[in-house]
Amino acid sequence: MKKFIAISVLFLSLAGCGNSAPELIDAEKSDKKLTIVTTLFPVYDFAKSVGGDIAEVTLLVPPGTEPHEYEPTASDIININNADVFAYTGDFMEKWVFGILSSVTNKNLEVVDMSEGTEIVEGDPHIWLDFEHDRIMVKNIADAIIKKDPKNKTYYEKNLGDLLLKIDKIDYDYKMTISSCKSKEIVYGGHYAFGYLVRRFGLGYIAAQGLSPDSEPTVKDLIELTNQVKKNGVEYIFYEGLASPKVAETISNETGAKMLLLNNLESLPRDEIENGKTFIDAMYENLDNIKIGLDCK
Repeated sequence: MKKFIAISVLFLSLAGCGNSAPELIDAEKSDKKLTIVTTLFPVYDFAKSVGGDIAEVTLLVPPGTEPHEYEPTASDIININNADVFAYTGDFMEKWVFGILSSVTNKNLEVVDMSEGTEIVEGDPHIWLDFEHDRIMVKNIADAIIKKDPKNKTYYEKNLGDLLLKIDKIDYDYKMTISSCKSKEIVYGGHYAFGYLVRRFGLGYIAAQGLSPDSEPTVKDLIELTNQVKKNGVEYIFYEGLASPKVAETISNETGAKMLLLNNLESLPRDEIENGKTFIDAMYENLDNIKIGLDCK
């Protein structure tokens, strides 16, 4: 990381170079637009929703990439150094952000830790899977945007209000749907990522893997989980989007349980983002699968 930072500082002299980060925006560039660099998909989507047509929002971690161990590039430093706002979810998820910020020379850069004001669950960085946290996160990014572009405050506040209404609606829909479920336990063939969601809606949760997406369950873990699935008559195993579904597939093959996607939304495939799929859209897709998997009305 030290070597990376030293090289990156040299690259800052090239600040006028082209932006190599995936922009994923439809609006044309304009020197007058507020420029916002974000790390993960939920932050990117929230910033786009609030910034609307008068902000240029880019996504730092390439779509479909596992963000935990992402290796930033010198171009990333340049893009952030040229931005008005840089937003990330927190030190617990993007551990590499400190190295980036220590080499940024733009003193006017507004840095937003989106986790500020949220209640962190030790070991689980997926704060956006609690809608109450989403309300805090979108206000955090809105505050930063308005601070950098106060003349358009009314526009940004209108967008923020619209987004908060959508969050209120999906939060209610999750609550009502889950309250009708016959099963109250999610069996997840991936790493521990849904602690916030299950806590909010009173669900049980068993994850086959630990906190790291690269962690592997032991043979004993798989045997115990497989036996529990058989004993409890679990009909569906959920799997994650970015990592290999082989653990869920193993359990499915051993038990006959069907597989359903439950996306932790660290990222989405590039085509889905470019086609305009939002955080709210993806969370409704999760709800559709929860409804099937937990046998809800």
